[in-house]
Amino acid sequence: MSHKYHVAGLGNAIVDIFASVDDAFLLEHKIAKGAMTLTDEFRAFELNKALEQAGKSHEAAGGSLANSMAGLASLGAKGVYVGKVHADRLGAVFSSSMKALGIDYSTPLGNKGAATASSLIAVTPDGQRSMNTYLGACRELTPEDVFPHEIAAAEITYIEGYLWDEPAAKDASRKAMKIAHEAGSKIALTLSDSFCVGRFRDEFLDLFHNEVDILFANEDEAHALFQVNSFDQVVEKMKAWGGIAALTRSEKGCVIIHGSSVHEVPASPVAKLVDTTGAGDQFAAGVLYGLTHGKSLTDCGKLGCLAAAEVISHYGARPEVSLRELAMKTGLI
Repeated sequence: MSHKYHVAGLGNAIVDIFASVDDAFLLEHKIAKGAMTLTDEFRAFELNKALEQAGKSHEAAGGSLANSMAGLASLGAKGVYVGKVHADRLGAVFSSSMKALGIDYSTPLGNKGAATASSLIAVTPDGQRSMNTYLGACRELTPEDVFPHEIAAAEITYIEGYLWDEPAAKDASRKAMKIAHEAGSKIALTLSDSFCVGRFRDEFLDLFHNEVDILFANEDEAHALFQVNSFDQVVEKMKAWGGIAALTRSEKGCVIIHGSSVHEVPASPVAKLVDTTGAGDQFAAGVLYGLTHGKSLTDCGKLGCLAAAEVISHYGARPEVSLRELAMKTGLI
């Protein structure tokens, strides 16, 4: 069966606002250097206004799943994204940014409730990234925002673990899973982070055993899921499961597991490590591209490592050059 989309992604829709600032700006606006701080709508508005006045910011659609979708688009895959924004200026920025990448995005805009989520990412000359994140409307995703015709048209439905933080968003995810199952499509889940696993371990284990076909995790997240101390124990758990596990190991590269088959792939070389933000998101993009284009599991891992290496060589969580061209140069496409 042919599909309109290679991947349908569900995640928290956040507008990333990148800004090059000096330490004086951080002090003036009481931004904790090098930290990620959750903030409220008023402070997000005030910080955004300050950056607009300084003329120093760049805005783009963000959030973990949206970053993965951008990577998929850079590789040449066709995708559709589901995530909630408000009918405001930043909501329009998110929508236009996704569509400019060639990603279909038709989630209804919110006209009540919170403003569009945003993450101010202030970068100082020493390379430190200081983040102030307002979650806003992204937490208001509901089952009504999930359109069956979009999910059923995707070969793989990819879901962000962070959506479990809100009951309605969790219900939206479960609706998408049901649609995907009925359409004979695969379901992929990213565990998002080890703290997220800690909050929802029992539910994630249930998904792992009963719903999910493809699992993305780093070492810490996998250890937290199974409550084991060694990576060898993680591998044995994944082998017994039988699905496809794509596990990142930082500078050690990745391991792709399917049943008794274990594929260890070294990290792609990086001339200079600049910023690891988005490495896992782009790794997932590379693996998902490979899985939807008939690549071997080893080549899926290589594509993931290639995409991750590109994004950690610069600031920002999205590719700055065509991942497709990079993959073609290495013979992976």
